[in-house]
Amino acid sequence: MNSTDTQPRPRPKIIPRAEHPISRANISSNALKVLYRLKNAGYSAFVVGGGVRDLLLGRHPKDFDVVTDALPEDVDRLFRNCRLIGRRFRLAHVRFGRDVVEVATFRATGNGEDDDRQHDESGRILRDNVYGTIDEDIWRRDFTVNALYYNIADFTLWDYTTGLEDIENRTLRLIGDPETRYREDPVRMLRAVRLAAKLGFSIAPETAEPIPRLARLLADVPPARLFDEVLKLFQSGYAVESFELLRRYGLFGYLFPQTEQVFQGPDGDAALEFVRLGLSNTDQRVREDKPVTPTFLYAVFLWPVIKRLAKQLEGERFGPVLALAEAAHRAVGEQQKNTTLPKRFSGPMKEMITMQPRFANRQGPRAAKLLEHKRFRAAYDFLVLRGRCGEVDEEIAEFWTKVQEMSPEERREAFGDGKRRRQGRRRRGGARRRTAASIDAA
Repeated sequence: MNSTDTQPRPRPKIIPRAEHPISRANISSNALKVLYRLKNAGYSAFVVGGGVRDLLLGRHPKDFDVVTDALPEDVDRLFRNCRLIGRRFRLAHVRFGRDVVEVATFRATGNGEDDDRQHDESGRILRDNVYGTIDEDIWRRDFTVNALYYNIADFTLWDYTTGLEDIENRTLRLIGDPETRYREDPVRMLRAVRLAAKLGFSIAPETAEPIPRLARLLADVPPARLFDEVLKLFQSGYAVESFELLRRYGLFGYLFPQTEQVFQGPDGDAALEFVRLGLSNTDQRVREDKPVTPTFLYAVFLWPVIKRLAKQLEGERFGPVLALAEAAHRAVGEQQKNTTLPKRFSGPMKEMITMQPRFANRQGPRAAKLLEHKRFRAAYDFLVLRGRCGEVDEEIAEFWTKVQEMSPEERREAFGDGKRRRQGRRRRGGARRRTAASIDAA
């Protein structure tokens, strides 16, 4: 059904508590506090979205979003720990320490002349504060599997669309006309990919069909917002799957156009292998609950670009290290036009890249001092990735792996410092004997 359709809405299918698996025991205590306070104040209150979906899939949601017929100002009056945010979408955030429960007011489809809604020329929603009922709110949701409502009043589950059926069939389907919904917010195309990758769902044919045609609309999305989407796509443990889907539907080139250009060139296969291995490494770190950063992620995506550009610069009489530094600077500058990369990440990324040639030197104090560099670990991880792809001799990566596990004395031997010190002592001793002999002779 089209999101702007004015025809009568179907009523929800209401599933009683005995016929669905969702229990209050699986909902966070803070979300329950919000739900019950709204209910006791005379408002309706539901959990909606990914929290309901994940509970039905047997997952453990991190967040629970609440929807209500209370206006944002009403929510603000009910909770002293509330803060109203947003201009494009007015929301209430109820804070419990670091935990935030997001509360949204039911939204209408908004066909009236006085609606507080604004679109741009391509159909993208710029502002949307049209409040309505739950029967209208459902048509503002994106995917059927995210449009299931859990009612705290009687613990029933409300399904207006094919949400339960699509969860059972592991299918991701947009609510409404797909082209209209993508034009309203082009980021929905990225969200479709991310959810399909995360959930292991297939994208319904009618939901997938417009994506390659409308991918160009991402060019109108602010780079800062696309940066946030990149982190969601690639730092949630499903980076490889997200990458493959982005390329299948023609979206990746609007996020990283320089990298996509390399993929299409003579070095494309090697570049693809490198990026896939890098993303696989990121997914592994997420599974092991290790930190992942945009610094390493962007280094993976931009390295094929930087490497190609550095070769060109070396042909212009740049030295190898300076060529690498200049290439990194240019690649990051160009990337900022598509997805913002804040300086707190781009600076360390450039350092990590320009450290790579230094790993080839394994002798002397300068080589030993590399271990003390604040970017050593990230640069070392990147070196190992390059070694796995055959870009550098694996013996070099093995050396830097082993030396980190050595005792201080073993490190001095490995870097050749011990040998130099012994030679120095022999030279100084010889000098003293020669000086004594000269004195005796005198």
